[in-house]
Amino acid sequence: MARGLLMYRQTTLKEFRMIAFTPVAAKAVRRFIKSSETPVAGLRLFVSGGGCSGLQYGLRLEAAQDDDDIVVDGEGFAIFVDAMSQPLLDGVTVDFVDSMVETGFRFSNPNATAACGCGKSFSL
Repeated sequence: MARGLLMYRQTTLKEFRMIAFTPVAAKAVRRFIKSSETPVAGLRLFVSGGGCSGLQYGLRLEAAQDDDDIVVDGEGFAIFVDAMSQPLLDGVTVDFVDSMVETGFRFSNPNATAACGCGKSFSL
């Protein structure tokens, strides 16, 4: 029994670590947190319906985590993920682009079967 529990914990922990922020994206998040006028406990990463591909990514700074959040270490900040979004975000890499053409976060999701050109929505 204890061995099965240990395996579950390792598998669960591995799943929680499957969200990656590039160094540029992590630096941008830390900058946004530092410049926030209100206290920030972490960054919420979520998926909701919408966008041109059916599902869209969302990010927002949070003052507190929800009781049912999965909390992931984000290189100096906490990432809060709700249980419904977690399977859709498994393996996602978040980058930050700052150019003359566009500025913002871009998502690379191995679970997506299609994505829109802006990189902010996807379908499964």
